Amino acid sequence: MLPTLDARLSAAAELVRPGEPVADIGCDHGKLTAVLAASGKYPKVIGADLRPGPLAKAEQTLEYAGCKDRAELRLGDGLSVLSPGEVSTIVLAGVSAQTTWEIIEKAPWVSAPGGPRLVMVPATRHSDLRRWLWEHGFALAADRPVQAAGRWYAVMAAEYTGEVKTPAFRECLFGLTGQWPEGEGYAAWQKAKLPRLRLGVPDGTELAKEMDELIKGESKA
Repeated sequence: MLPTLDARLSAAAELVRPGEPVADIGCDHGKLTAVLAASGKYPKVIGADLRPGPLAKAEQTLEYAGCKDRAELRLGDGLSVLSPGEVSTIVLAGVSAQTTWEIIEKAPWVSAPGGPRLVMVPATRHSDLRRWLWEHGFALAADRPVQAAGRWYAVMAAEYTGEVKTPAFRECLFGLTGQWPEGEGYAAWQKAKLPRLRLGVPDGTELAKEMDELIKGESKA
């Protein structure tokens, strides 16, 4: 039986490049790995996790889904389980923004023109991940806001272009989420966190000014 994906993993699955190999890094119980493998859209599906426990669960998930022969499970840290050029899409779902970019930094072959598409669902600090991607030469191909279990997530797809961008705070806060019908709800959620974030920012700085403008705009709305 095929596992059911929540909204964030369903959105991630839709951003995988069709017809090319894919890796689900930090696959946990293997739900996304199983759905990708069962779809028959990809010549190779790899599920990987750092811990043996989740990987054993992922093996069971693949077995129940009847697609154990269509996916390969690997035990290892981050992208060390992959060879450069082995896959066309890498999914990194459910880890923090910082863990996401640390995983990318440890695999320099990802940051190259023609490199893999990265599909990311950061558990926290969406704004920081957008900033990191732009400042390290990645362009956002998609940035979709979704709600799962009462929380907002941003499901991002990025590809390396080498073009470094220094984004404004507002760009990092909302990304491309305004292109989606759910963008309004996501923006309200991001804005609600601003007063708390502002407390740690010194007055008179450019960041403080940007934050104050956004907070003022929200109170007028």
